[in-house]
Amino acid sequence: MIKIHGIILHFLPSLGFILAVILLAHILRQRRSPTSTLAWLLTIIFIPYIGVPFYLMFGGRKMKRKVAEKILVKDPSIGRAFQAEQINPLAAPSALKGPPQAVDMNRVSVFSDGEKAYWATLDLIRSARQSVCVATFILGQDDTGKAIVAALTEKAKEGISVFLLLDALGSVSVRKRFLAPLIKAGGRTAFFMPMLHLPFRGRANLRNHRKMVIADGKSAIVGGMNLADEYMGLGTTPKRWQDLSMLINGPVCTQIYGIFLSDWLFASGKDSERPVALGLRTEDRPDVLFQVMASGPDVKEDALRDMIVTALFHAESRIWIVTPYFVPDELLLDALCLAAKRGIDLRVVIPKKSNHVLADLAREGYLSQLQECGASVFLYLPGMLHAKAIIMDDRVAITGSANMDMRSLLLNYELALFIYHREVIIQLKDWMQQLMDNCIERSQHKNQTISLIEGVGRLFAPLL
Repeated sequence: MIKIHGIILHFLPSLGFILAVILLAHILRQRRSPTSTLAWLLTIIFIPYIGVPFYLMFGGRKMKRKVAEKILVKDPSIGRAFQAEQINPLAAPSALKGPPQAVDMNRVSVFSDGEKAYWATLDLIRSARQSVCVATFILGQDDTGKAIVAALTEKAKEGISVFLLLDALGSVSVRKRFLAPLIKAGGRTAFFMPMLHLPFRGRANLRNHRKMVIADGKSAIVGGMNLADEYMGLGTTPKRWQDLSMLINGPVCTQIYGIFLSDWLFASGKDSERPVALGLRTEDRPDVLFQVMASGPDVKEDALRDMIVTALFHAESRIWIVTPYFVPDELLLDALCLAAKRGIDLRVVIPKKSNHVLADLAREGYLSQLQECGASVFLYLPGMLHAKAIIMDDRVAITGSANMDMRSLLLNYELALFIYHREVIIQLKDWMQQLMDNCIERSQHKNQTISLIEGVGRLFAPLL
């Protein structure tokens, strides 16, 4: 026994060294930002017994096979497709690989109130005639979550095809008994990317952060709201977060449905169980022009981040950003700083204190650099601000599930909407102004010790 123990003690360090060398080579071959590469290298070199297993579980970024197998769903029967830059010089250019064409003839309702979003979600589920598709990062086992599951269960009992896709990390506390009534009624459920699985491929860090509720493939609610009391529900409560979602009717929902279908088939592994979309057939011709962008490990390159950066360089007068977390990569930060130096009215609205302490610590250095370049930073006082939105020059707005941080833009599965409709953009601008009316401006500091702490935080920000 002692001899075997000695062999193990001799073998494990050698195995750890070999794994560390292999992983270092793998990291250097990947297309990561310099700060992300350096952070992982330092972690593996100086604390290999922590760095090696963490990288095996959390270090992945792109899934080439899923990119190649990505399902594209198109419905050319209604709505006109545009190369978006033909409509708007700030639009996401078609030269960037990944973004689909912009589509018009859509109708949209904006919800910044959790109760209105709650009723709209239930109404959308109840309106379904053939299929209901729901994807969320967090499903609460609270009043809101129970109401959503109950509504889905009723549709399943009616013979409607119901599909519920939950992220395995965000909804880790959800147990089968909570979903049992839905499953018994014929509803289908799946968990996206289990945290622990063999073989380790670094995918535990790649979370599905997309939020979608789709009825019959023709109407959808998307945005930043999870299905839990903090985000939406009956009445108003001081604990409810400020968030944003949109109800969309129109041909662009076909693209949103296609993203859900791709995620569902990947998570469930059951090609025979796929939702059916009725498609839009209506004489109503609303005129909101949308462009849908999915980003994440299943999308080639970092299209959403690149689209935002491209639009930033074309902005002429205004860039307003609302985000719960602000931990950008160097390319995005440089684009924002250059915009501020060009005299653009650059404003960032974030919660004074978010629900993630480490993200709050990591953001400070980035915010200080923005302010030094001439940007204004507003700290939201009433509570947690979870909404995500950007407007530029009253000509384009971007909203969806993605935060302004490296995790959302470079790692997670996200869904973004580019909106090219002046009335909707003005509505979002007025909402942002209301947020700023409930903010204080962040004060700049000149303390060297604080600057040092901020610098250290930025070094390890890519690991968050």
